[in-house]
Amino acid sequence: MGILAGKKALIFGIANDRSIAYGVAEEFKNQGASIALSYVNDAIKKRVEPIAEKLGADFTFEMDVLNDDHYGSLPEKIKEHWDSFDIIVHSIAFADREDLKDSFVKTSRAGYKLACDVSAFSLVGLSNSLYPMMNEGGSIMAMTYYGSQKVITNYNVMGVAKAALESSTRYLANDLGQKDIRVNCISAGPIKTLAASGISGFRSLLSKVEEVAPMRKNVTPKDVGGTATYLASDLSTGVTGQVIYVDSGLSILGGF
Repeated sequence: MGILAGKKALIFGIANDRSIAYGVAEEFKNQGASIALSYVNDAIKKRVEPIAEKLGADFTFEMDVLNDDHYGSLPEKIKEHWDSFDIIVHSIAFADREDLKDSFVKTSRAGYKLACDVSAFSLVGLSNSLYPMMNEGGSIMAMTYYGSQKVITNYNVMGVAKAALESSTRYLANDLGQKDIRVNCISAGPIKTLAASGISGFRSLLSKVEEVAPMRKNVTPKDVGGTATYLASDLSTGVTGQVIYVDSGLSILGGF
């Protein structure tokens, strides 16, 4: 049956079958969960629908986190298929590519606002929109990265946005804990995804992990999916407001 049997999960941010969100969705299905996948617009819908079919998703739905109207209409879209649900997976992040190439000090106001709006506020907006539909014992989780805590070359404004995301998680955990809903972050090590391809020098970072991380290997979306399954399950009912690292131990090192 699997440890997520009977649970329903909304998964935001699948881009393709190599994305972290895909690894999470696949593990959820393997553990018995029902899933639904978001898409940001019609162009992305064409990419997501084959993935949804492959994974056996119950449905797909449109959600543009920069559109205030979408937050308001989202519950009704979900209610067309499910009366309630248990899990939110937030795997949404974006920054202007130009802001990931030059020095952080040159970040534009527009670029700063965009990165934080898409990558951090969206978790707050989605949580506010959807928590009334969540069952007791529900779980919200967001994907973050160590660049939120330490300076990672060329991660720049995304590091700031991820720091805001992690802090938002703690405040949301405090608010929603009273509703018996947990909110956590998973900090994954570098993974070769579409989003990561926009970071200059990312390939060398992957190689560095294999040289110095305690486990001498890079992590995979499946690795993240395993931890996400734990956070989604009743095995983690006492865990909230935390950042859990899935990075082959890289974050324990003093310098790399």
